[in-house]
Amino acid sequence: MSLHDKVALITGAGRGIGRALAAALADSGARVVCLARNQDELSGTVELVTDRGGNALAIAADLADPQVVAEVADRVIALGGADILINNAATVEPLGHSADMSPDAWSAAFRLNVISPAALAAAVLPHMRAVGWGRIVNVSSAVVARPGTMIGGNAYAATKAALEAHTLNLAAEVDGSGVTVNVYRPGSVDTAMQALIRSTGQGRLDAATHTRFLRNHEEGCLISPDDSARSLVTRLTGNATGQVWDVHDPH
Repeated sequence: MSLHDKVALITGAGRGIGRALAAALADSGARVVCLARNQDELSGTVELVTDRGGNALAIAADLADPQVVAEVADRVIALGGADILINNAATVEPLGHSADMSPDAWSAAFRLNVISPAALAAAVLPHMRAVGWGRIVNVSSAVVARPGTMIGGNAYAATKAALEAHTLNLAAEVDGSGVTVNVYRPGSVDTAMQALIRSTGQGRLDAATHTRFLRNHEEGCLISPDDSARSLVTRLTGNATGQVWDVHDPH
């Protein structure tokens, strides 16, 4: 199965894993629609893709805003829909003691990390089912397998666990339609989120957790966004569904 001329919608595409996914998908022949908040970063992604001979469109949008998500969904539908959706945008905030977290902070995390991916999936599904082919991937985290290892990151762990539950339930719902729905745990990747945790995590994460993030960076344990992106893109031509893919799994 080729990805040539498939339309791929990627959130969080301004930098890091999202930018690498846009490049890797374009290299595979897909036309990419890149979503992120920062227009300058998006422009950098589009330039990267086009310099490699690919086709890219940028949409600047804050996916934490439900109204904006609805507008983006309408725009994607107007473009003819998407064949591939990769929900990569996420926030690690709020970090800190659970007793200090406000309901508003929890709600903001769930809006971006869970509700936005679910809403975008709902928007692209009619096109995918109509053509009998689609790929939905929700980018999660290994923290779901070991939620007690990120003390101070309760909201992040909870939202990623909820995202995985949504993903596997949706996979069962659309099984047999030609649409696959899977989770991707991208590994410990050298991204802006990792840098944020290292620079602001002291006193918000417990000491052992923060030290682990610092040590992983110092010892060169992080993988590149490009390596993680390639690991995912190679799986999109297969028919596996309802899976939790880890970057280190054989494929």
